[in-house]
Parts: sequence; structure tokens; C-alpha cells
Amino acid sequence: MYKKLILCELASLAMLLASCSSHYQLTGVSRSRILIDSTYDSRPDDRAWSFIAPYKQKVDSIMSPVVGRAASYLNAERPESKLSNLLADILVWCGGSYGEKPDFAVYNIGGMRSAFAKGDITYGDVLDVAPFENKICFVTLKGSKVIELFGQIASVGGEAVSHGVNLVISKDGKLLSAKLNGKDIDPEADYRVATIDYVAQGNDKLEAFKSATGMKSPSGADDNVRQVIVKYMKAKMAQGEDIDSKIEGRIIIADK
Repeated sequence: MYKKLILCELASLAMLLASCSSHYQLTGVSRSRILIDSTYDSRPDDRAWSFIAPYKQKVDSIMSPVVGRAASYLNAERPESKLSNLLADILVWCGGSYGEKPDFAVYNIGGMRSAFAKGDITYGDVLDVAPFENKICFVTLKGSKVIELFGQIASVGGEAVSHGVNLVISKDGKLLSAKLNGKDIDPEADYRVATIDYVAQGNDKLEAFKSATGMKSPSGADDNVRQVIVKYMKAKMAQGEDIDSKIEGRIIIADK
């Protein structure tokens, strides 16, 4: 009896999904904050709340502090987006704290697991965006390897690159042109790159990094990329500035 009911329910669900798929298409994903209060939970379980209370207080004390404020919705997507531009630029920004002056930065979009909604940004929000224990990292790449790296970025449809990088890629993932601060890449020159240790190891198909030299990879708790992001946001907040970014043609997919 129960098996028949389950099979019927699965069949109905399959028919519903098939029907929906012919009429609806996902066009985008956005994020906003919804306060779960009496509007959604008019009859809370007192015993459950009593059990959660001591843990909630500790978690809230860590996750709730505001570290910045977003002027607009910041999300990550290929080939270029507000969040990916912001995080790559933050990697360049933090270079001075490590005695570094990066020529550009690369951050993998796969490592960005959420978005920043417009308004206050808490430490918990930063944790959602950067949940991994990745560390800031600086390496040197020969120009020929930089061109190879940009080709690998093109092959996956784009990654986060910092201001000054301008790539034109084809729809099928070929690198058509690459410039840095308006200049062609010199195959024989050395370029200092800011990234994260995961990427510097050649992961996410960015294998050109395996040829990097002069690696500086600090391993302290404050060197976690999440802490670097928080440091940047707090600096902006101290100056009374909101966090924002814009699409500026860092990676363009050619029409032809």
C-alpha cells in the first residue's frame, strides 16, 4: 500500500517537473535577508529555544558584528561580476601589508560561495562568501606563463581578475587578446601575482601557476583570505565608505 502511494507520488512529481520544465526557465539567482520572527514562527517551541539559546548567543557574538556595508547587491558569475572584481581587487589592495606590490590578482570564482546583499555586511556574511581556509599568496610568473594562465581563464569562461587586466575571449573559450594596464604581456618579463594558496597550487584548471616561483604564502590565522576581506571592509567602514564594485570590461566575450 505504502509502496504504491510512494510510486504514485513520484510519478506525479515527475509529471509536474516535466510540465514545469516546458514552461519555466531559471533566469537568475538573487539573495536577500529574511528575518525569521513571529511572522513566520507564530508558535515557537519553548523547549527548543531553551536548548538553542546558549549556543545561539555564542554564535551570534561571532557572526553578527557588522564589518562593512554594501552599496549594491554583489554576486559572482562568469565572465565578470561585481563580487569577482571586488575580491580580486582586495587581493591587490592587501599587498602592501605584506611588502608586496602585485601586478595583478586572480581569485577563483568557484571559491565564492555566496553573495553580499545590499546593506550591512556581517562577519557571518563574509564567512558565507569565503568559507574555506584559503590563505593569501604571492607568486611570480614569467610573461609567457601569464599568457598561458589567461588562456586557461578563457577556457573556463572567466575567473576573477583585478583592475587593469583586460581579456577578450571567444564563445568557445579561446583567448583572443590580453593586456595589462593597456599593454601587451611581455613573454620575457616577470609578473608578481596575488592569489590564494589553493589557486597557486594550480587547481581549478589554472595549471600555469605550477610554474610559479618566489612564492610567499603566510600561514597565520590573519592571513586567511576571509580575514583579508574583513580587514578591507573595516578600513572602508572607518572611512565612512560603502563597499561597491562595477563591471568594467575586464573579461569580454567577443561577438564573433
